[in-house]
Amino acid sequence: MAIEIHWIRDDQSLAEHCRNWHELPFVAVDTEFMRVDTFYPKAGLVQIGDGQRAFLIDPLLIGDWQPLAELLEDSRVVKVLHACSEDLEVLLRLTGKLPQPLFDTQLAAGYLNLGFSMGYSRLVQEVLGIDLPKGETRSDWLQRPLSDTQVSYAAEDAVHLAELFSVLRPRLSDDKYAWVLEDGAELVAQLRREVEPESLYRDVKLAWKLAPQQLAVLRELCAWREREARNRDVPRNRILKEHSLWPMAKSQPNNLSALARIDEMHPRTIRQDGEFLIQLIQRAASLPPEQWPPALPEPLPIEAAGILKQLRAIGQAEGERLGIAPELMLRKKALEALLKSGYPNGPYQLPDSLRGWRRERMGQALLDSLAGAGETR
Repeated sequence: MAIEIHWIRDDQSLAEHCRNWHELPFVAVDTEFMRVDTFYPKAGLVQIGDGQRAFLIDPLLIGDWQPLAELLEDSRVVKVLHACSEDLEVLLRLTGKLPQPLFDTQLAAGYLNLGFSMGYSRLVQEVLGIDLPKGETRSDWLQRPLSDTQVSYAAEDAVHLAELFSVLRPRLSDDKYAWVLEDGAELVAQLRREVEPESLYRDVKLAWKLAPQQLAVLRELCAWREREARNRDVPRNRILKEHSLWPMAKSQPNNLSALARIDEMHPRTIRQDGEFLIQLIQRAASLPPEQWPPALPEPLPIEAAGILKQLRAIGQAEGERLGIAPELMLRKKALEALLKSGYPNGPYQLPDSLRGWRRERMGQALLDSLAGAGETR
């Protein structure tokens, strides 16, 4: 079956189509982009599906994204995407807005227990019985003209995504549908909470082994690396390799030859930024103690694995009751945060990351389980 394709190559055409899409109950949204040598994704195409047709928006020719921004924020129109974290970045970069309400078909598949983290082709095969041609994901989406294969691949994505919604939505109970939208809103909220560069040092592997003075250096290195990656629009590791951060904070090199001996230190980094990095390290290392970050908590000991398993079992049992993929129930990070809040002897506090329906349905059971574990130890 031939797909009806409409190209949108100017601002006026985009505004007219957006006016029509505001009248629909939902639109499917997909993007194609390149992200090889850049920090930010570069949009090559934005696809909209209305259930029958595919609309291909050429971002290289659009100047005014306001109409699409307004559509993304129209609460009456559900936006349907699949495994969409990178698509959200593309849309935010183009329009300054994020879709709400957001229905992620990958999440919906998990809520229907069809599978967790299911790829798009597999979901289309499973739900619609359609075998998609092998992807064009490695294509150059910034080339013009796009090949016929690229165009049909992009158009099929938009049309089948709309079809997926039409089939999956009626299978979801009202509760589960609300939970899919809740999780979609959470994805959007995570992206809106832009990470403070000064907080990134906490995510560095083994950062907990550093003393507060060394953490002060790590904090400045991570913040500088993040800001430079954004400003220069290059990947973080092009600025400074991930594996170099910890040894630099630990040994605090004070000259270029000491810097060159750091793990995975690229000669280009020394040439471009070496002198600056040595000054940055010296400046951060000489901060007064009241400006040092507090020591980071140690990871949970191996003995805690049994308790984590016990907590995960609460989610799995609830998932079985509700017919939801177990991986969607309780996220590992939330359980670890819960355990860290009071390990080993309590009292424990539910972390902020455990919210919404999960907190309502399982929060008390988790706390009761930890109280019981405390009594048996």
